Amino acid sequence: MQPEERERRTGNPDLGVVSYFHIRDYHKVERVVEELASLGVTRLRTSVSWHDFVNEGGREWYDWLLPKLTDRFDVTPCVLYTPTHLGILPKTSSPPRDPDDFAAFVDQLLTTYGGFFSHVELWNEPNNFIEWDWTVDPEWKIFADMIAGAAAAARRHEVRTVLGGMSPMDPNWLHLMFNRGAMADIDVLGIHGFPGTWEAVWDGWDAQVNRPQEVLDAHGSPAQIWITECGFSTWHHDEFRMLTELVEVVEAPVARVYWYSAEDLAPERATLDGFHADERAYHFGLFTNEGRPKLAARVWAEQGFDEVRRFAKLGQPRIELHQVRPTLITGGAGFVGTNLADRIARDKKPVVVLDNLSRPGTERNLRWLIDTHGSLIIPMIGDMRDRFAIRRALREADEVVHLAAQVAVTSSRDDPVHDFDVNLRGTFNLLEEMRRLEAAPPILFTSTNKVYGDLDDVKLTEHVARYEPEDEVIAASGIGEDHPLAFCSPYGSSKGAADQYVLDYARSFGFRSAVFRMSCVYGPHQLGTEDQGWVAHFLIHAIRGLPITVYGDGKQVRDILFVDDLVDAVRRLLSESRTLMDGRAFNIGGGPANTVSLVEVLRAIERIHGAAPEVSFAAWRPGDQRYYVSNTSRFEAATGWQATVKAEAGLTRLHRWLIEHADRPLAVVPAVTGGTDSAG
Repeated sequence: MQPEERERRTGNPDLGVVSYFHIRDYHKVERVVEELASLGVTRLRTSVSWHDFVNEGGREWYDWLLPKLTDRFDVTPCVLYTPTHLGILPKTSSPPRDPDDFAAFVDQLLTTYGGFFSHVELWNEPNNFIEWDWTVDPEWKIFADMIAGAAAAARRHEVRTVLGGMSPMDPNWLHLMFNRGAMADIDVLGIHGFPGTWEAVWDGWDAQVNRPQEVLDAHGSPAQIWITECGFSTWHHDEFRMLTELVEVVEAPVARVYWYSAEDLAPERATLDGFHADERAYHFGLFTNEGRPKLAARVWAEQGFDEVRRFAKLGQPRIELHQVRPTLITGGAGFVGTNLADRIARDKKPVVVLDNLSRPGTERNLRWLIDTHGSLIIPMIGDMRDRFAIRRALREADEVVHLAAQVAVTSSRDDPVHDFDVNLRGTFNLLEEMRRLEAAPPILFTSTNKVYGDLDDVKLTEHVARYEPEDEVIAASGIGEDHPLAFCSPYGSSKGAADQYVLDYARSFGFRSAVFRMSCVYGPHQLGTEDQGWVAHFLIHAIRGLPITVYGDGKQVRDILFVDDLVDAVRRLLSESRTLMDGRAFNIGGGPANTVSLVEVLRAIERIHGAAPEVSFAAWRPGDQRYYVSNTSRFEAATGWQATVKAEAGLTRLHRWLIEHADRPLAVVPAVTGGTDSAG
């Protein structure tokens, strides 16, 4: 094992990342530099397009790009793409008419920038038709001459050479390169591999490395082998599989590994195959094209690569090992899901936790559940947009609690397509997978008070610290299930439509189903991001001495429900009252006895924490409700359930939990609220 390899197997690996930049894409470069810095990455492989360099603006672009990158990273440039005016055919994958032109360009490149690089890579995936049109060079003579000349030029500059990675691995092609004289000045052989994406059949990295090593040995070559490009596409939203593939390749017996890629390809870009000819090509990034870290990147950045390794071992235990049929909780690693899974597992019933872990902190919740309950927690890391992940998770389920959702009104306006896909399509996928079963388990869906719209029809009186309804019945009891539905945001629309589908599947297909239309839930394991509830948000910012922004005047009223009471309601419905799961909706919240305005919560936090948080006010946001209080009498009458934790007692308990868990890094973004109903 070489020293570099030993270094990779301890702590943060010596793992490089691939990022290709389109000419003049300055903003992406700046973003990627910071993203990779957050991971501690020090090696970067990028492309230098011969075609772009010699055309308008190319030289200026690389004069900016290469110093920018080499200031932060050990950069290996991959030189490729024939200028169309120099090719046998007018395309960038064409062999050049004169192979020496490539050598001359490499010489020019290293004369200008050679001090920046220890290695230069010569071409990319030459046995891939879209990168090198070998039909024009069927004997590979032009390619071999081109590489030999360029490698000799690099040698004169004392820059080591990498032969562009094969994809797929082809020992016969490599033998041919030796026989054609291309390998004389090659220091490193690059190979590529994309198990689970481009390679449907895969025999492991050891076998992939051994085959070219045998060819190198047969020719007496001292060249190293690098994996210059490997990756996994999350086009099916399988971020956990990306994480496991990353861990696998880091253990490969090679001197260096480069992961493809830093970011997803922007959807407005075309690949060499064409515009969206293959959706897989758009989803290889450790980060999305908007800069959101995927699971592997988030765990790596927050907790180090050793935690990425540990996380990969979670696996998917067999449900059949348990004699008791499990409860399936979608979104089971979120705030409510973690508390519910904990309670069920304490009763010695297994729980399938289906979660894509896309929300920061969910991976910590899942680890806590497993550490606390062992094999009773069955992790199924998957996405509601993937029907086959749902199918696996549903196997043997005794009951389903569907919590997985995009939970923020603001996010639904920023990305309504994502909101639709997760909340409505995800719920529909679950219902359809349940419909496939001979006997579908009962399903409880957690909906939202946003299905009632902005409640402008409820007349309010403004008091010093809160709004109160003029209607005496609403003031005494809250908003009932008979209140008209009125979807007034993408979030309200997606959750409301999902709500109606769950209820209708009871009528149309005989499902046992119920819906909880929830108000503001708060409590332990609420991780303090905007998407996970304003109550915890306020407390975290108060504890950290950070400012809080309130949207509106702060007099908006909610009935807050401590998570233990919500868990009691869920358990009561599923264990004692399944006859109520006949396509019925129930409003669930703290009720009239637990109403608070935002300014009243801020005053309570001052009493509990001993210091007043810094607060500023901003304009109301569209669709913000000035008043929402749940009328829970329907569920109370049917089950005997009542909320037992009063607001100030619950705030005190959450404050204590946050203080006790202050060693856990809590995500902090500007604390904002217009009365979000987020339960997660």
